[in-house]
Amino acid sequence: MSIKRGYFGVGAEGISKPMNLGAILRTAHAFGGSFAFTVDASHLVRDVNRADTAKSVDHVPYYEWDGVEGMALPSNCQLVGIELTDDAVELPSFRHPLCAAYVFGRERGSLSEEMQAKCAHIVKIPTKFCVNVSVACAITLYDRQINFGGFAERPLMPGGPTLESLADATKKFGIHR
Repeated sequence: MSIKRGYFGVGAEGISKPMNLGAILRTAHAFGGSFAFTVDASHLVRDVNRADTAKSVDHVPYYEWDGVEGMALPSNCQLVGIELTDDAVELPSFRHPLCAAYVFGRERGSLSEEMQAKCAHIVKIPTKFCVNVSVACAITLYDRQINFGGFAERPLMPGGPTLESLADATKKFGIHR
């Protein structure tokens, strides 16, 4: 049996569309998130169960904070802002913290300056322009999964790993699939 180390939470600042929040909550739940949160969310998204078909808030703690100053993350949790800025680290080059909370910005705007100042890291998905906030969440959590997942190395040629490389990864990382 593999031992899970670390944790992560996912949240959005100023989110206003219930379906986007529902997708974020469902994605966090699917990837094994430990908690979810909103900061300064629109009143339209307060009924999260309407948009989250997996009813993730029944399985993962969910926090609603009115503003950045009210956020209460665990002391060893690094806040990672996902934002398309010139000086942000590109996601494929980013080493995810073991204990992290990822915060995404509003649909029609960016993370506030106050939120960006609170972040230990600002990371961008290397795209030509911003993608939907729920898509950004899925891409980021997939990257975290690859970062910590203990998967076999990708083969040099197109296709999946060989049985031998899967056995090596299983032995190396103590993973039972």
